[in-house]
Amino acid sequence: MTALFTPFSLKNVTLRNRIAVPPMCQYSADDGLTNDWHQVHYPALARGGAGLVIVEATAVSPEGRITPGCLGLWNDEQAAGLARIAAGIKAAGAVPGIQIAHAGRKASANKPWEGDDHIAADDPRSWQTIAPSAVAFGANLPQVPKAMTLDDIERVKADFVASAQRARDAGFQWLELHFAHGYLAQSFFNVDANQRDDAYGGDYAGRSRFMLETLAAVRAVWPEHLPLTARFGVIEYDGCDEQTLAESIDVTRAMHRGGLDLLNVSVGFSTPNGNVPWGTPFLAPIAERVRREAGLPVASSWGIDAAEVANRVVADQQMDLVMIGRAFLANPHYAAQMAAELKVARPAWVLPAPYAHWLEKYRRG
Repeated sequence: MTALFTPFSLKNVTLRNRIAVPPMCQYSADDGLTNDWHQVHYPALARGGAGLVIVEATAVSPEGRITPGCLGLWNDEQAAGLARIAAGIKAAGAVPGIQIAHAGRKASANKPWEGDDHIAADDPRSWQTIAPSAVAFGANLPQVPKAMTLDDIERVKADFVASAQRARDAGFQWLELHFAHGYLAQSFFNVDANQRDDAYGGDYAGRSRFMLETLAAVRAVWPEHLPLTARFGVIEYDGCDEQTLAESIDVTRAMHRGGLDLLNVSVGFSTPNGNVPWGTPFLAPIAERVRREAGLPVASSWGIDAAEVANRVVADQQMDLVMIGRAFLANPHYAAQMAAELKVARPAWVLPAPYAHWLEKYRRG
């Protein structure tokens, strides 16, 4: 009945439960650097009882940021700040993870509360975006990106490798590659965004080449005993769902053979016109299919915050981990709340010992 609170081991890492806090952009950095906000934000999520806390999408280069406020991991000063974050998460009892990313044609955007659109071209804060092809995302992100040359592709892969090395040396124990949400890697995979006629375009083997090569390059430097994972949009809800999902599962099998340890199943969001069937939990059957057909552990998010729902998708083997975000922002001790709702026999163990001690003392009077 409490599958959610069983430990989960992957490689040499063991999570205290099946609850993970996914990357949630804070848009609060300056030149990619962490600050006091990040220092209090991430350890607070960790001490609330989650087994894994993954730091927000962290750009592998300045051009890879979504907004000017996004974190970065392209220099050693940024790595030093993130090392303190990793240490804080670990001290609070969770496994420290980080997601590294390149936003592609969705980069050079204003913060969500400042417009959530492309920064005007004549604004000194803006920069030239890049993508597999010179195709704009559309809607509120109309900037036409520069089509990447083969040299650009090699440079970005090298940026992922350098950021992975810095994440490793900073003490992170879980690495997630951002291959979802219409950002660079997802754009390579999407048939509308990728109109190339070379080895990085065309059929799904060509469109998945950037992801597979980036994974292989990172796998070569990321420690074998630590989990290497990816967030991948396996479906777009654009009317071509079965074909996209079948191709995505094939690519996931290839990533698994190439050293991927877990897939965080998500939506592609490669088009502003997708018809996502928001509901609870709409991605669970998709995640279960990927888990079964690709043969590797999976996680997912979207609509699984409720304790009973989260426990059920783990117990039914639809997911190995549940990614719970906004509920942890509202209540950093949400894992303890779920334990109480599920009537876990000794829920205090999900909290750090000092918290558990004082709560127990208060309960006894």
